[in-house]
Amino acid sequence: MPGGWVLPDAPDRVRRPAAPASADVEAGLFTVPNLITLARLCAVPAAVWLMLQHRLDLAFLVFVAAGVSDAVDGWLARVWNARSALGALLDPVADKALLVSVYVTLAAIGVLPDWLAILVVFRDLLIVGGVIFLWVLGVPARIRPILVSKANTAAQIALAALALLLKGFGLAAPGLLAFMIGLVAFTTLASGAAYVLQAARLTGDHPP
Repeated sequence: MPGGWVLPDAPDRVRRPAAPASADVEAGLFTVPNLITLARLCAVPAAVWLMLQHRLDLAFLVFVAAGVSDAVDGWLARVWNARSALGALLDPVADKALLVSVYVTLAAIGVLPDWLAILVVFRDLLIVGGVIFLWVLGVPARIRPILVSKANTAAQIALAALALLLKGFGLAAPGLLAFMIGLVAFTTLASGAAYVLQAARLTGDHPP
C-alpha cells in the first residue's frame, strides 16, 4: 500500500511512517499565507470598482484590510515555517498591483494628480525594464530594496490611505495632502534614480 504497510494480524490497521521532524508545514500551494496573499490580489478589482463607484469609504476599508493581511501572511509564513517560492512571488505582485491600481484610479477620478500616477507607474516600469535589460545582457540582477525605496513605498501607502480617508469620509486636510503628494513625488524620483545608478554600476562591473 503506498505511503504505509499493513500488519499481517490486523488487516484493518494501517501504520504510516512518521513525518520527519523538520518537515515543512507547507502543503502544496494552498498554504494559509498563500491564500491570504491571493485574497489580497483579488481585492484589487474590488477596490478599483469601489473607487469608480465613488465609494471611497469602502475602498479605504479594503485598502486597510489589504495592508493588515500583508502583515499577517508574512507573520504566519515565519511562525509556521510555511515560506514558499509562490508566496515570495505573489506577495510583492499583490502589493504592487493594489498600490498602482489605487493611484491610477484615484487620478482617473480626480482625487490625486494624474502626473503623480504617471510618475509612480513609470518608476515601476523603469525598474522592471532595468531588470529585463540586465538579464538580456547576462548580468545577475542583484538589485535589492534600498532605504530610499522603502521610504518611497511607505510614503505611497500613506498617501493612498490618506486620500481615500479624506475623500471617502468627507474630511479636509489640504496642507497635509499637498505635503504627502510632494513627498511621494520626491521619493519616487529619488528611488528611481538610485535604481538607475545601481543598474549602471552592475553593468560596469560586468562589461559585455
